[in-house]
Amino acid sequence: MAGLFRNVAKLAGPKLLIGGALGAVGLLVGSYVDRGRDLQSPRQDAPTQKRVASPALVERSRSQPLPVDPHALMVKSVLPIETPFRHGDYVWDESRAPAAGPVIITVDLKAQTLSAFRDGHEIGAAVIIYGADDKPSPLGAFPITQKDADHVSNLYDAPMPYMLRLTNDGVAIHGSNVQWGNATHGCIGVPTAFARKLFAAVKLGDLVIITQGKMLDTGHVGNAG
Repeated sequence: MAGLFRNVAKLAGPKLLIGGALGAVGLLVGSYVDRGRDLQSPRQDAPTQKRVASPALVERSRSQPLPVDPHALMVKSVLPIETPFRHGDYVWDESRAPAAGPVIITVDLKAQTLSAFRDGHEIGAAVIIYGADDKPSPLGAFPITQKDADHVSNLYDAPMPYMLRLTNDGVAIHGSNVQWGNATHGCIGVPTAFARKLFAAVKLGDLVIITQGKMLDTGHVGNAG
């Protein structure tokens, strides 16, 4: 992971205007093998995918991120976002990306932004909330090991709609009330409408990379659309 972080650089842009942070774009592992409180009750239209015992989906704790080959990273296009990104904002546009292909999610805690890429093309981006100081979100790469559209936290008895589990000790991406001042117990909270789209776009084993201000230099790539 240290090699990955040494190969990334900051991308300036208008995606997020919070505390002076301006932009965030993620990373894509093109050959990966095998941006609180919750808004509403989860929907019933998406099935739960339980965790499976596969070598690629071995559950990990916050302190056990996966290694990532930095030479396999590539970004082909990013979504054009011309206005500041604020809490509750998101964009979603799959028109530039192929219908199928490897998906990776990147999270930059410093820019408070999440990006989703399919086959190197950014298909979605959102402002996030994340772990409070006493329960920080972990850094590193984690595969999605469970999907549950109707999940309720057994630790905090709180709804976590469109939950994508990342660790076996309580870290996931899920729908939240993304407002300034809200925080989680380590999870990555995204707008619930965005969480629904993300839930449909990913599968078990897709990779999530969480960084703190580390991003690819994507000045050479095109804008989607």
